[in-house]
Formats: sequence, structure tokens, C-alpha cells
Amino acid sequence: MYATTYHRPKSIEEAGQLASEEAMYLSGGQTLLPTMKQRLAAPESLIDLRHIDELKGISVEGRKVRIGAATTHFEVASSDALAKVCPGLCHLASLVGDPAVRHMGTIGGSIANNDPAADYPAGLLGLGATIITNQRSLSADAFFTGLFETALEEGELVTAVEFEAPEKAGYAKFRNPASRYAITGVFVARLGDGSVRVAVTGSGADGVFRHSGMEEALAGNFAAEAIDGTTVDAGALMSDLHASAEYRANLVKVMAKRAVQDAR
Repeated sequence: MYATTYHRPKSIEEAGQLASEEAMYLSGGQTLLPTMKQRLAAPESLIDLRHIDELKGISVEGRKVRIGAATTHFEVASSDALAKVCPGLCHLASLVGDPAVRHMGTIGGSIANNDPAADYPAGLLGLGATIITNQRSLSADAFFTGLFETALEEGELVTAVEFEAPEKAGYAKFRNPASRYAITGVFVARLGDGSVRVAVTGSGADGVFRHSGMEEALAGNFAAEAIDGTTVDAGALMSDLHASAEYRANLVKVMAKRAVQDAR
């Protein structure tokens, strides 16, 4: 490690005032701190968000859900209020990393980092969620823009996510046995208007993405067998030492079926 200035703001406004080109926001630190140890990131100062009460907590009012950006994966996984309206997201959170990661990592940090194998980007894209920042509101479709890329501008801070609880939702992933990241993960949600959203993580060459073919098939018949008639283009998927694009193409369909079964 190396010398860096540590800031501990007490409010979102104070955190925003501390932002600069040389500073980075620190939430759970599950990605940033290891990156700094490897000298792949070298911010002159860190802005610790963990002590800002405005960024914490889960609220459920009817079907409307709001989750503060500093809410940990464990808190999402274990929320009784959330489980009553969207157990699929609780299940997703329970599969993130290991207990140590779940107790430290946060939903805001996960989506701001937008790792191509992370779970939350698929969940929020599948739910059609809105990402709230200290400057504006963005749809999940507009927020996630590529590998480790989002629509966040310099100094912009994720403060919460909001969504209308779906009629049904499920998540399934094929995990890397060491890291527990998704080699392929699929989140499926049937919304209140009858439409279906299918979001895939861990496979896309350009990060998390929606599969329109599966969405159309499931809108007509929300059953696992409806996916049999769909195709997944291996040319749009990544290949690495864990799995080829062709293998991931097959996994997308398998995980989508499991996600539908989980939702049902």
C-alpha cells in the first residue's frame, strides 16, 4: 500500500464536496482495496461512505422498494420486508461471494464497479430498477454501459436503487468454485404489466445484457420450456480460462430455466 488521505464524511452532501479527480469513493472496499494493494489504483484520497446513515437501509411501501447504496449484501439477503415482495433479489444477494464479502460489500459499490461477472447488475437490470445518484436518476438500462463501465460521471455518487416489486422473479447462476463470481448468471422477472425481463451476467463480451428472445418467449408462456425455442449467440459472449463462449451460450439457457423455476 501507499500513503493516502482518508476522509469520513457524515452526509451525502459532504461526500460530494470532497470528490475530485484524485479521490475515490470507498464503500465496502471488496474491490477497491485489493486493487490498491496490487497498485492498479492509486487514489490520493479515499472518501469512506460507510458512516453516512442516509445511504443505508431498506424500505418497502406497498410494492415500491428502495435500498440505500451502503446496504450490505447480507442485509439484502436477510431482509424480511424485501423477502415478502421480491424474494428473488434476496436469493441473489445470498449468493454473492462468501459470508465475509456479504457482510462488508454493498449494493451501491457492486453496481458502481459493474464487474462483468457481478450479480447485482443482472438483478437490477432484470427488475427494471432506477439508480438514484446525488445528481439524478437513471434507468438500469441506461446505467450499465459496458465492462466495468457505467453512466456515472466524475464525482457522481450512487445513493439508492428503487424498483416496483415484480409479480415473480428468480435468479440462478453457475458459480466459479473459487471466487463464487458468476460464470453465467440469469435474473428473470415478470413485471406487473405482464412483461418479462431477462438479464444475463458473467457471459456478455460487453458486460451485463438483456435477452430479448427469452423475454418475448416468457411473456407468452412463463415456463421453463418456453426457453427451449430461443437461441443464444455465442459470438456476443466472452471466452476465458473458465468457459468458452459456446459453453456459456448453453449455460445461459440452463440458468434461465432454473431462474424461471425459482420464480415459479
